[in-house]
Amino acid sequence: MTLPSLPVSQVEVVVCDCSAQDAERVFACLRAHFESDRRPDDPPHETGTDRPTMWTGMYDTAVVPTGAGETPEPLSAPVTVDVQGSPPAVRLLREALEETYAVSQVGVDAGDQEVQLQLRVEGREGRA
Repeated sequence: MTLPSLPVSQVEVVVCDCSAQDAERVFACLRAHFESDRRPDDPPHETGTDRPTMWTGMYDTAVVPTGAGETPEPLSAPVTVDVQGSPPAVRLLREALEETYAVSQVGVDAGDQEVQLQLRVEGREGRA
């Protein structure tokens, strides 16, 4: 059985190991660059359980939103961001994050058509 793959320009993003506010800051950064299924009026929220919370979003790197996006607020702590998609789309998404935040690669799982990266995203020193 073959699982369906994502369209070549789409990247699935999973944010975890952070507060809901920091998750929204990462999503806001990405929404400023790409179309998304995450609406600004529906920010991540805490679930109120002791279990870890993960937030997901889908971003289309071929579609740039109209209008200028606001500069995201700095992160309060490092955030784990898992991304999956075609290598060119993942590269574009990572570059968008790097415009605002310090990004380091923690892990990678590359296939023929898709790549999965685990990134550590954190604020840059000296940025307001």
